[in-house]
Amino acid sequence: MTNQPFFTRHGDGFMPTPVANGPWSPESLHGRVVIGLLAFVIEERHGSDDFVPARLTVDMFRLPNITTPIEVTTKLVRDGMRIKMIEAEFVSGGTSMARASCQLLRRTKNAPGNVWSPPNWNVPAPAEIPKPTDPRLGMNGKWETRPIVGHMGSLGERRLWMSEVRELVDGVKMTPFVHVATGADFASPFANAGDQGLGYINSDVTIYLHRLPVTNWIGFEVVNHHATDGIAIGECWLYDEKGPIGTSTVAALAQRKPMTNPPPP
Repeated sequence: MTNQPFFTRHGDGFMPTPVANGPWSPESLHGRVVIGLLAFVIEERHGSDDFVPARLTVDMFRLPNITTPIEVTTKLVRDGMRIKMIEAEFVSGGTSMARASCQLLRRTKNAPGNVWSPPNWNVPAPAEIPKPTDPRLGMNGKWETRPIVGHMGSLGERRLWMSEVRELVDGVKMTPFVHVATGADFASPFANAGDQGLGYINSDVTIYLHRLPVTNWIGFEVVNHHATDGIAIGECWLYDEKGPIGTSTVAALAQRKPMTNPPPP
C-alpha cells in the first residue's frame, strides 16, 4: 500500500491525513471517511464472523475539521444470540459530529420456499471497462471508478463500479464491511446531482446488506431520487462482481451555494 491512508492512529483515537478532506471545504472531512471510521471501530470492537452487519445508519450533523484529532466511542446496546445492536459516536475536538447505529444479525439458513427478487444487473465487469484517463475521476485518486452508463448529473440511468485504493486506517487492510461503508456515501452525489450541479449535501447514510462483498469493486446503480421543499432522498442498489449485496439510501438538504462543477466520479 503506497497511497496515504485516510487516518493514522493517535493514542486511543485517530488523526485525519490531508487526503481525508471533502468536496465542500478543504478544511473539513469527507463524509465517506466519517462513515468508514465509524464502521471500522464498530467492527473492530464488536464484530464477529458469526454475524453480518445488516444495517448501518450514520447521522452526520456537523462537518469535522481535518486538523483535529478524533475519538470514536461505542456502546453495546443489545448482545443477543441472534441480534446485536451497537451505537457509536464520532467526536472531534470534544464535540459530537456524527452518530451511528449498527444492527448485526447472526448467520443462519434461508427460510424455505421461493421469494421474488429483482434480477441481477447485466453490466460489463470492471476489468472489461477501460480505465478512465481523466485524473479528476475519483477525486484525484481518493478512489477508483469504472463508469458503466451515465455520469454525475446526467439525466437518465447511472451505473458505475467503485473500488478503494488506500487504507482507511494506516496499517490496517480494509475489511469488506469497511470497504462498502466507506464508499456508501457516494450514493448521495450519484443520485442527487442534477444538470446544474450538485445542490444537495447529505445528512445521513443508511446501508442495508444481506451479505458482505466478496470482491474489491462495489457497483452503484441509482434507483431513486425525489426532492420537495429542499429535502431530497436518493437511493442506490449495491453490487459486487458476484451480484446484489444491498442498498445505500441518503437524506440530503439543498445547499445555499450548489456545487456547480462537482468532481466527476
